[in-house]
Amino acid sequence: MSIRPVLLVHGAWSGSWCWARLQSELDRLGVPSHSIDLPGHGASPLPLGDLEGDARAVADAVDALGPEVTLIGHSYGGAVITRAAALTSVSHLIYIAAFALEDGESVNGFLRAAPRHRVELADAIRPAEDGTTTLDPDVIGPIFYPTLDPTERAALTARHSPQPNAAMTQAVTGNPRPTTPSTYVLCNRDRTVHPEHQRIMAERCDTTIELARDHYPFIEDPSESAGIIARISAG
Repeated sequence: MSIRPVLLVHGAWSGSWCWARLQSELDRLGVPSHSIDLPGHGASPLPLGDLEGDARAVADAVDALGPEVTLIGHSYGGAVITRAAALTSVSHLIYIAAFALEDGESVNGFLRAAPRHRVELADAIRPAEDGTTTLDPDVIGPIFYPTLDPTERAALTARHSPQPNAAMTQAVTGNPRPTTPSTYVLCNRDRTVHPEHQRIMAERCDTTIELARDHYPFIEDPSESAGIIARISAG
């Protein structure tokens, strides 16, 4: 049985480092995985950009791997994979607590139009004069990584990087989901992307898998997330 490779796309303020635990589990299950640092994040030497630039970087990575790829986006990464899959061909889209946007919709636009639900992420965001935001590590640690011990939590929060506001206000062009199979992994304990907002976006996908997890289910329980991805990639 052939198993499709997966390409992992991180969310805002993050980097490819967030997938390390998951990739170890995917290796164990025989699922080849690749992760990408979006421009300006993680170890990327490129300047921070916008949604379009992020999506083009992902589309280029997909083209290098070939069309038989399961493309996975977490959080803001859902907006990125939506646009990227309109620029190239993929086999399956997986949204993990992510923004499954419609054509012409932005992250902030969705949040303004959706029923209002406050999330604790708002308490951690610090705006900067250069058009980016950063996260207060003392506040965001228990929100993003509530199940980790303080030492592990501190190591992860130290890797967070600035996030450009432009990426949140730029609208997605195109919507690949009518022709590309999609799965939404809904995290019903999430304090970053509200579960009720996730339910709205999950209805836009073919299949929904609901987990009693926080915003980073693949850090909280990487074996559970790896199992889900392995089943989809083998389909």
